[in-house]
Amino acid sequence: MGNFLIKDSISSIFTRNKPLWIAGPCSVESAEQITQIAISLKSYGADILRGGIWKPRTHPDSFEGVGQIGLQWLKEASITAGIPCATEVANAKHTELALKAGIDIFWIGARTTGNPFLVTEIAEALKGCKVSVMVKNPLNPDIELWLGAIERLSNADIDNICAIHRGFFCYQKSIYRNPPLWQIPVEIKRRRPDIPIICDPSHITGERTKVEEVSSEALALGFDGLMIEVHPCPEKALSDARQQITPEEFKHLMDSISIRKDMGFSQSSEESIAQIRASIDIVDQTLIETLAHRMELVESIGRLKAKENISVLQADRWNTVLSKIGKCAEKNNLDKNFVEKIFNLIHEESMERQIRQ
Repeated sequence: MGNFLIKDSISSIFTRNKPLWIAGPCSVESAEQITQIAISLKSYGADILRGGIWKPRTHPDSFEGVGQIGLQWLKEASITAGIPCATEVANAKHTELALKAGIDIFWIGARTTGNPFLVTEIAEALKGCKVSVMVKNPLNPDIELWLGAIERLSNADIDNICAIHRGFFCYQKSIYRNPPLWQIPVEIKRRRPDIPIICDPSHITGERTKVEEVSSEALALGFDGLMIEVHPCPEKALSDARQQITPEEFKHLMDSISIRKDMGFSQSSEESIAQIRASIDIVDQTLIETLAHRMELVESIGRLKAKENISVLQADRWNTVLSKIGKCAEKNNLDKNFVEKIFNLIHEESMERQIRQ
C-alpha cells in the first residue's frame, strides 16, 4: 500500500506553493548506504530521494555505478523511508528496467539531453506511463536543445515534466565546475512558465562549500526547488566526493536559506515598485534610442572607410574605447567586466553594419 501512496503523490509534487527539496547521493553504493540516507533525509523534510544507478563518466576506469541491482536498493529504501525516489536514465533499456523496479521519478542527464535520438528513445519507452520526468540542461548552453528535449517528452503524452538547471560546460576558467549562466534558465522560465525549474547547485559548484550560496541565488530567482547531492560520508563517496554534503549539512542548509514568498506586494510597495518600473521603462527607451543613434554614426564611419578602402577593424581605436569605458564604468560604480560585455556586443554589431556599407 505504501508504494501506491507514494505514486499518488507524484502527479502534483512539481507544482506546489513551496520549494521542492530533492536530495541523495550522487551514486547508490549499497543497500545500507541508500537506506541510511533515505531515512535521514525524510526526517529532515526532503521531498524526493535521488540516487544514481548508472553514472556516465568521462573515463572508463571511473566508477560507473552499481547497475541494475541498485534499482532494488533505491526502491526498497524509498518504501522504508516513505519518500518517492528518482534516478537517471540514459537510454530505453535503463528506462524499462527502472519502470519494472517501480522507480517513481526519472531524470534525463545533461549528456543525454544533448542527444535527440536518446531523448526520443526514452520518451517512447515512457509513452503511456503515468510518470514524472526531470530534464537536465545539455552540457553546452543551447536553450533550444533543452526545450527540444522537453517537447519530445510532451509529445509522448508525458504531462508531469520539470527542468533541472545544473550549469554549463565552459572552457574558460571559472570559480564553478559548471557556470550557472542564469540568463538561460530565466529565459526557459519566461518561454515555458508551465514548466517548473529545479536548480542543481552540486553540479554547478563542484564544491560543497559553495552549495549554499548558489542554492540561495536560485531560490531568490524564483526557482521551484533544489536537487542536492547528500552522502553519509562525502570524503569516501565513490563519485563526485567534493560536491556532496552530509545529511546534517543538508538540514542546516534547509534551515538557513531564506525562502522568498511568491506572492503579491503590499499596497505601499506595489505603488513604489510601479513608479520605479515606470522610470526603468523610460531609461530603457532612452538606451534604445541612444543605441540607434550610435549605429547611425557607425554606419557613417563605415561608408567613409569603404570609400577610402580602409579596414573595418581598427584595433588601436577599439583598445582606446575599452580603456575609456572601463574607467567610466568604475567612476559610475559599475562592474567593469559587465560593461565590457555590453560594449563587446555593441562592437560586434557595429562591425557587421560597417561590413555591409
